[in-house]
Amino acid sequence: MLFNSIDFALFLPIVFILYWFVFNRNIKLQNLLIVIASYVFYGSWDWRFLLLILFSTFVDYLVGIALEKEETLKKRRLLLWISIFVNLGFLGFFKYYNFFLDNFTNVFSFFGHKIDASSLSIILPVGISFYTFQTLSYTIDVYRKKMKPTKDFVAFAAFVSFFPQLVAGPIERATNLLPQFVKKREFDYNKACDGLRQILWGLFKKIVIADNCAKYANIIFNNSEVYSGSTLVLGSLFFAFQIYGDYSGYSDIAIGTSRLFGFNLQKNFAFPYFSRNIGEFWRRWHISLSTWFRDYLYIPLGGSKVGKVRVVRNIFVIFIVSGFWHGANWNFIIWGALNALYFLPLLFRSKNRKYMDVVAINSNLPSFKELIQMAMTFGFTLVAWIFFRSDTVSQAIQILSEIFSMSLFGMPSFKKPIIIWVLIFMFIEWVGRDSEYAIEKLGKNWHESLRWGFYYIIVISIFLMGSEGEEFIYFQF
Repeated sequence: MLFNSIDFALFLPIVFILYWFVFNRNIKLQNLLIVIASYVFYGSWDWRFLLLILFSTFVDYLVGIALEKEETLKKRRLLLWISIFVNLGFLGFFKYYNFFLDNFTNVFSFFGHKIDASSLSIILPVGISFYTFQTLSYTIDVYRKKMKPTKDFVAFAAFVSFFPQLVAGPIERATNLLPQFVKKREFDYNKACDGLRQILWGLFKKIVIADNCAKYANIIFNNSEVYSGSTLVLGSLFFAFQIYGDYSGYSDIAIGTSRLFGFNLQKNFAFPYFSRNIGEFWRRWHISLSTWFRDYLYIPLGGSKVGKVRVVRNIFVIFIVSGFWHGANWNFIIWGALNALYFLPLLFRSKNRKYMDVVAINSNLPSFKELIQMAMTFGFTLVAWIFFRSDTVSQAIQILSEIFSMSLFGMPSFKKPIIIWVLIFMFIEWVGRDSEYAIEKLGKNWHESLRWGFYYIIVISIFLMGSEGEEFIYFQF
């Protein structure tokens, strides 16, 4: 069930009414409703996926309880490894089995030993990369004694399967989201209105910006060999705004929907294309995943508090694993490695945490220096996105070789009005860059008729420029 579908438009108000007007006096019934609604939501893709998420939920729930009772370090580690093995085992099989099999046979073929091995037609369960990391954060935090395990299975099942963020995040920490399931929720009108505004902006990002950019990005990348460098740059720009509008749009809808039910999810995007270096970009892009790798992989490896050789290793590990998390393809691994190369000079010069505030915080316009910094950071990001979007490494190299040729200076083949919409979109994002989402404060002090006119323009643009049921790009990850 997609957020941008008629099914969800009917599903959401039904669950909302039952939640606040039928089961509002009993928190356990509210949680049970969330579990049922989440399983209906998730099962709409394929009911067989429910068996995986249910099994993972049982395993981590039981491991959490066992960890609280066990004091022996050896047995606690064994329990933790059971959770890691089960969760990453499922993820590895469904997402990476064919990748490792194909590369294994290719290595032997390279040395003249042909191996016959059949790939499997495996359907990747939607959202498995997201809820796997979410449940793992619970087990690891219980193991580290950062939180006590819950005895309430329904509340835990609701935490694992919470439908707004189940299939594409944000990847919530148990320390943040799980306690919200055991506390009574009161309906907050202002919070609900804020949630609806964020949902509206998320739908605009997805339907108007991402889906329309995707049309042209797909045409250009699918026929990259026939286009000039200037057109390929345009295609890369289309993809950059496709993936940003698509995924940050999903996060906005997820966070806004959660607010309707009285929950607070963590911010997942913070206007990353206004970053002044790569370090700032990664603090603003897919925040829930970046911080997950920081806390559960980078810091346990020693972080930056070790020798330079190990620091380099740690940086490459988290970025390459991040790339591999996105998909079983060498393109994603190279994308991760490129970002590691971008990041290392900042780390060694201690400038990776230089920009912690909003760009041009006391000004309507950036300084010339900030403008150059943002342009350079976006340019480096764009090169990496080419590897991310290309079907093969050779295609990415072919695109880059054409971009860095004389054909870059010709006129691009595509002149589409979506470019105007992207410029309008980025202007609104710039105006609202110090907010949780772009239109959080925009229009609040306007005359009522002007403010509602602004919202109606967004709604009309969604209906005029969109098509119902276009999948979100991060579902494939």
